[in-house]
Amino acid sequence: MGVLKIALEKLIYIVETLIFIRAILSFVMRDTNNTIISFVFQVTEPILSPFRELLRRLKMDTGMIDFSPLLAILFLSFLSRIINVIVW
Repeated sequence: MGVLKIALEKLIYIVETLIFIRAILSFVMRDTNNTIISFVFQVTEPILSPFRELLRRLKMDTGMIDFSPLLAILFLSFLSRIINVIVW
């Protein structure tokens, strides 16, 4: 059970890092033809799109700022804590 916990924590950390990188890249660079940037966008989009949809359904117009990465990172942190409580 300990190996599974560590693997899940590492996976969550990697996804959080990719979401953070995507948020930074969205301010700096929009060249989606770059292989690395394309990879980051393809991996994080399935995670971010439900949060974007949630914000849209709640009619939270945030202008040009996308809060879905923040919500996704908070959700993943919460998920990580739940995993720690369940396993321990």
